[in-house]
Amino acid sequence: MKGWQFLAFEAPPGGSTFDQLFKIFKELLLYTSGNVAEALSWLTELDKEYKLTTDTYGIADFIEDLMQKGYLQQNPQEGVGGPLRPSSKMELAIRKSALEDIFGQLKKSKQGRHSTKTSGTGDEHTSEIRPFEFGDNLDKIALSETLKNAYVNHGINDFQLTQDDVRVYETFYQSRMSTVLMIDISHSMILYGEDRITPAKKVALALAELIQTKYPKDTLDIIVFGNDAWQIQLKDLPYLEVGPYHTNTVAGLELAMDLLRKRRNPNKQIFMITDGKPSCIKKGKKYYKNSWGLDRKIINRTLGLAQKCRKLDIPVTTFMIAKDPYLMRFVDQFTQANRGKAFYSSLKGLGEFVFADYKNNKKKRR
Repeated sequence: MKGWQFLAFEAPPGGSTFDQLFKIFKELLLYTSGNVAEALSWLTELDKEYKLTTDTYGIADFIEDLMQKGYLQQNPQEGVGGPLRPSSKMELAIRKSALEDIFGQLKKSKQGRHSTKTSGTGDEHTSEIRPFEFGDNLDKIALSETLKNAYVNHGINDFQLTQDDVRVYETFYQSRMSTVLMIDISHSMILYGEDRITPAKKVALALAELIQTKYPKDTLDIIVFGNDAWQIQLKDLPYLEVGPYHTNTVAGLELAMDLLRKRRNPNKQIFMITDGKPSCIKKGKKYYKNSWGLDRKIINRTLGLAQKCRKLDIPVTTFMIAKDPYLMRFVDQFTQANRGKAFYSSLKGLGEFVFADYKNNKKKRR
């Protein structure tokens, strides 16, 4: 029987030992929810197994470089020698790394905003040309058509250019989008020895970095839901951990709708990353929970909110990290009630689905 043979680690050409260790370290920080000591411990074990360092550059050198470059810092209250923690520079590096890993195909695209099929003010030209109007951007002038008009209207001997001669390209209307990203942090996200929360965090980080860099006028709110739902800041995302929670999808949707009501932007949407069925709702101060199968009371409340989102023109795109037939049937019901979209994806393909659907939603103008 043919097996696998592992060789000593060799850095690829063009990459320093620091760069290679840094790439692995960022992944470990996500896995350990920002625990620097635990991530370094894992890195040390990996170094023993796969020879990641060299005779001239060790783990201690790597840690020193991380601190000198500003990626790690000590808590001022702990003083010198206290535990290390990721800096804001490290958080930005993790977001950029997630963006590159998941949305790497955007690297060659031009910076812009969301194009629609409706003409209006924008960057992307259509095939249509129209007369110049006051307020049009001068970089949209159709030069060939403009010069042709000037020649026809005034002749070559008395060549002149007037406003009536100028033609401009029609452009696609560019819309803004307000997005709420819901992340399931129920216990099932790490159940049966499968880590689902780390890829979910990675997708959320990549999406956040995508919006901030490519669509800076968009808004993104991030919420997590377990027994309850609450909003988190972008800086908290790498440190997100799963809790001993059930899945209160109703609480997540209610909070998402509350956040979107405050956004004056007419284009709104919800992304929901989950791996299981709704198993909890709140009645007053008490919780109604049922982990065994699909509970009619919980399901009806959830479907009712899906319909409410539809009436408010808020599509919900569900990314179900599961392939169980009864779960897929529930998601089908939810999607029909909302008239949104659903993807039954593996962890590997999750980021690609988020990217594809995000761009499709941007092509709508309300």
